[in-house]
Amino acid sequence: MVSAPDVVKPNPPPIAHLKRALPFAIPFATVPLALIGAAQGGWTVLLLPLFVWGLFDLLDLALGADPRNADPATETKDLFWFRLLSLIWVPLQLLTVFGLVFHVSHAAHLGLIEKIGLFIGIGAMTGSVGLVHAHELIHRNNRLERGLGDLLLASVLYSHFRTLHLRVHHLLVGTAEDPATARFGEDFPTYLQRALTEGHRRAWETEVSLLARTGRPPQALRNPFWIYGVLQFAMIVAALVLGGAQGLLLFLVQAFVAVCQLELMGYVAHYGLTRRLLPDGTPEPVQPHHSWNAPQKASGWLLLNLGRHADHHARPDRRYPLLQALPAAEAPQLPHGYPAMAAMALVPKLWHRRMDLRVLDWRQARYPDIEDWTPYGSGAGAAADAAPPLPETVAAEPPVAPVVPPASEVPEAPAAERRPETV
Repeated sequence: MVSAPDVVKPNPPPIAHLKRALPFAIPFATVPLALIGAAQGGWTVLLLPLFVWGLFDLLDLALGADPRNADPATETKDLFWFRLLSLIWVPLQLLTVFGLVFHVSHAAHLGLIEKIGLFIGIGAMTGSVGLVHAHELIHRNNRLERGLGDLLLASVLYSHFRTLHLRVHHLLVGTAEDPATARFGEDFPTYLQRALTEGHRRAWETEVSLLARTGRPPQALRNPFWIYGVLQFAMIVAALVLGGAQGLLLFLVQAFVAVCQLELMGYVAHYGLTRRLLPDGTPEPVQPHHSWNAPQKASGWLLLNLGRHADHHARPDRRYPLLQALPAAEAPQLPHGYPAMAAMALVPKLWHRRMDLRVLDWRQARYPDIEDWTPYGSGAGAAADAAPPLPETVAAEPPVAPVVPPASEVPEAPAAERRPETV
């Protein structure tokens, strides 16, 4: 269990008080909205996606960015209420998803379109709320929190993300070897296809390589893919038992929408940002300027400060309320919050018009000496649609992957190597 705040301490830091964590509980309103949609049907099935995909964009416009930073040296015990939110969300999401799989699949008052619409909204909930809590939990080193993160990932059939994120993305971000780094000029559908296919393969190969170091075969029980497979199989069986074929279909709809939400955030977070290749062919260390930042207040509540992404990559073990909002001089800033930019990414021409020139400006500011960017990889020519046209070398030259250490020689991200915390 999570230890309660230290009541003996006479003057706990301000962040230790419940009121500082309450804004991050606003996304919990998705649960009653899902229940209303299931009970009433009709237009109410739109309440959930409008809340997740619309309200926080409007709040970002009204409230703007939040440059304030908490003391990064704050002790874990003073973050009790923030940690509790993540722990509470896990059973709440599982009860909501599977309870509605049962109810909706047997509901005579809901048509098929209403049912699918409702579960698209539930996918928005499990993607925008559930998966950011999963991301927070898998970065922790105690078994309880990481295990709960595994449950959330399994509930959208994306369990391999734990391996991919901790052991691949955090080490290879900003290189062509990272499936979760969007190439310059690449459309989101192309990125998504690579993330869904190459991501699974890279996660599997990484775990197999780590097992081989200790002389264990791929089928060894220490391979976390056993956990991933068992949990995902249990989720599918639960959906099938509770809702039959229709229940399984609805469960798969929410899982697909949730995964798309996650990968949209990944697309936005590093689009076009690359690390310099050193003379020996390896990438430079990860720097704050290798992540797009958007410290908007409202979307920070929704996404657990995911917009403070540069600091997350600098300190993967830092809990979400302590992530720092870095200034533009240190980390590139997005014009809008992550939810608005994710929506923009669904319209490739609009995205490229807003972002490609920013990438070119970033390259000129950070790496003015690099004239040939082709060794850093590029998209499939989508940048040619940007306005104004991009340099000919970017649009026409074929991508060449940088030389980086293979997965078998790459250790786990620093956050996963730290000693377990006391839970």
